[in-house]
Amino acid sequence: MSSSRSRVLPLASAVLAGMFFLSACNGDDEAAQAAAEATSALELQQGTAQENGANMSTGDLAVAAAPAVAAVAPKPVLRKWVQLSASSAGDLDPVVINGKQFTLYRFDKDSSNPSRSNCAGDCATTWPPYLVARDGRVFIDGIDKSKIGFIERDGGFQVTVGGWPVYLFSKDTAPGDTKGQGVGGVWFGVTPDGGKAQGGGSSAGGTAAQPSQQASPTSDPADNVTVFAKTNFLDASQGVSGPGCQNVRFDGSLQTGGGFVKVWDGPDCTGNSKFVEGDVPDLLGDTGFQNVQSVRFFN
Repeated sequence: MSSSRSRVLPLASAVLAGMFFLSACNGDDEAAQAAAEATSALELQQGTAQENGANMSTGDLAVAAAPAVAAVAPKPVLRKWVQLSASSAGDLDPVVINGKQFTLYRFDKDSSNPSRSNCAGDCATTWPPYLVARDGRVFIDGIDKSKIGFIERDGGFQVTVGGWPVYLFSKDTAPGDTKGQGVGGVWFGVTPDGGKAQGGGSSAGGTAAQPSQQASPTSDPADNVTVFAKTNFLDASQGVSGPGCQNVRFDGSLQTGGGFVKVWDGPDCTGNSKFVEGDVPDLLGDTGFQNVQSVRFFN
């Protein structure tokens, strides 16, 4: 299907009630209804693919789903599942990565309202559209569900973030690569709300989605933490444990038992984030955040 006939399928808060909305760019009611019925088969789930029991040899982790492989595939790669995670990659923070920790990008020449892709042909070879099959599963990790949507494309659906269609970059060959950042002055990593990720130019490797690259190489992921209302581990405390994201009440200080976790200044692991390790006597001072509201475990 050409980009000019892409049909918008935004997932707003009504998704939680099982309702899907469709706007057909060409007013073709019959095709729009068919697309809406296909989209209703998509499963939108909170958390990571692993937390939701997805087959870890398929979806984003399938060999054909890697950017360089997808770029030369004989037909578009329709993933059985996709994972959209708020994280960081290289100098980009925050940025959306997929389940294999590849960076997702937006294109300035596309449209977000309505959602429409203007990348086809050779463009779509260099920048493979991030596609999910019609009966696929969509895992949302630290991103507001209302920011995730779809446009009909290539027999499946291209994911949108904040209305912007998103893509992989064929020259990103390893998880954490950000070689597409700033290309042509029109390609940028996409933030969890659909904006342009901030940071330096293109780079390779190094993503906060791989904690060992930010934490000590000898450190293991923490499986529980204790947070305190005041600095130096004083006053009321709260114990939380993984897996995944957990909201916390206190942000004075934190004990991890020697492991590492990622802390966020928004609830449900949204907003700004930073890895912390071991015992942190002044949590806000260490992170530079005004608040710490949630913690993500990697155990």
